[in-house]
Amino acid sequence: MTDNYIIAPSILSADFTKLGEEVQNVVRAGADWIHFDVMDNHYVPNLTFGPMICESLKPLTKNLRNSRGEPILIDVHLMVSPVDALAMSFAKAGADLISFHPDASLHVHRSIQSIKSQGCKVGLVFNPAQPLDVLDEVIEELDLILIMSVNPGFGGQSFIPSSLKKIERVRRRIDSCGKPIRLEVDGGIKVDNIRQVANAGADSFVAGSAIFGQPDYAKVIASMRTALD
Repeated sequence: MTDNYIIAPSILSADFTKLGEEVQNVVRAGADWIHFDVMDNHYVPNLTFGPMICESLKPLTKNLRNSRGEPILIDVHLMVSPVDALAMSFAKAGADLISFHPDASLHVHRSIQSIKSQGCKVGLVFNPAQPLDVLDEVIEELDLILIMSVNPGFGGQSFIPSSLKKIERVRRRIDSCGKPIRLEVDGGIKVDNIRQVANAGADSFVAGSAIFGQPDYAKVIASMRTALD
């Protein structure tokens, strides 16, 4: 199981004056995916970046591999409403996996199918107080389920402990479904809690300031993997 864990640093916390270099450094340090937190100042009270950043970094990530020799995926989390137009733009810009919030789409199944039609993997994202009912209808269409362990919109927040119970519930749904769906968690992930989050059922972990806020990326990622071991 240890080899199955994904560490996905969020570039929201990277130094944007040298973003390409930051991506290369964090991959060399042991990252598996590169996570994009896309905010629109509408669905959430913050504004980050758009498809042009994805397009500019794609040629770089195409030539990089993680420690298992796998391609570095661009993992896009859309905190935007409406979803469809921007999802298509990110797909064309080179995103490998696009996740969105079901309450930000008028037609969740249609949005899922639109993203898949572009050759991208697709995920749904659930905020801390959001019910999981929509999974009853679409779970077999998904490649990833992302649980927010903070309220979306800002980096550097503290992990909400009640998220662990939601992660456990989603893990049971995935296991019952029988599909190889990734269970990702985003928000307040650090060395000292990543094992607890994994114990609840997560296999993919987004970390922003916990990695990019430290002087030695490799040391932090190695410590996360040690905790997971």
